[in-house]
Amino acid sequence: MPVLAESKLREQLLITSQQLVVLGLNKGTAGNASVRCGAGFLVTPSGLPMEQMSAASMVKMHWDGSFAADKKPSSEWRFHRDIMQNRPEVNAVIHTHSMFATSLACLHKDIPAFHYMIAIAGGDSIRCADYALFGSQDLSDKALAALAQRKACLLANHGMIALGRDLADALAVTQEVENLAEQYWRTLQIGAPKLLSEAQMQAVFQQFKGYGNWVI
Repeated sequence: MPVLAESKLREQLLITSQQLVVLGLNKGTAGNASVRCGAGFLVTPSGLPMEQMSAASMVKMHWDGSFAADKKPSSEWRFHRDIMQNRPEVNAVIHTHSMFATSLACLHKDIPAFHYMIAIAGGDSIRCADYALFGSQDLSDKALAALAQRKACLLANHGMIALGRDLADALAVTQEVENLAEQYWRTLQIGAPKLLSEAQMQAVFQQFKGYGNWVI
């Protein structure tokens, strides 16, 4: 994977953040995103409305949690840092408060294998992490546990996290997880869905190996 200049990564992070709003996956100042950058990462700023953001607004952070004194990173920077430090294959992290993923998260529901596209998250379910205070190390620890061998998870009473090899991949996973959350939510209005078996999901993973680049 080519190494991009920091200026290019700043532009990509701004564009991705704008897309999240246009797609209705985030509103106002909710949510955040990050991308690996050299010996650290870039993360969106705290509490800044999208219309006021620029590429220069993105906050460069080091693995020790330090950043420039004139910057203020997202309050969720800990899980962005911890995910990238623990998952070398992950180069981008997106966090949203999207409607349907958040609705299920408020019910503390995992999303089971009701549809084969659950495999895009790397397993036979999209787990919901236990509740923890936003911005806390506890939240980061619980998110990491829920993301074990996964590219996405829900955060109880909060939202979702999606991972990718780059920002485009992370955005694609974010969109698909929100789509699956909506489909599952709608299915639950009718009744309990018939879930795919472990063997059926294993067949999906095999099929995915020759189809696109969904799974890390």
